[in-house]
Amino acid sequence: MDGSASALPAASVPVNGPEGEDLDWASIDWRRVEEDVRRLRQRIFTASQAGDLKKVRNLQKLMLRSRSNTLVSVRRVTEINAGRATAGVDGKVVLLSQSKAALAQWQGPGENPVRPF
Repeated sequence: MDGSASALPAASVPVNGPEGEDLDWASIDWRRVEEDVRRLRQRIFTASQAGDLKKVRNLQKLMLRSRSNTLVSVRRVTEINAGRATAGVDGKVVLLSQSKAALAQWQGPGENPVRPF
């Protein structure tokens, strides 16, 4: 190996999911997404038990920027919670899969603060 980390330039490699693509809510592999979130939670717990606060903070930041965590959060609010059909403070209810995908993309880190629906 020539010492480079990857054959692709760093700018073209997606870090946390594809950018600029529309999210297809129906095609999400929920088992994998839930497993990613579970694994990251376990890493935070383990670092906390070991007393490594720097690692805990770094993993918590990773969790906040995680696409999987955003998807799980949106799914819980729009599909699993008992109040999923109750409007929030903005008066909106998200029931359609396209709206759920738009909410997940809007909620993700670095997105435009203007609500898409």
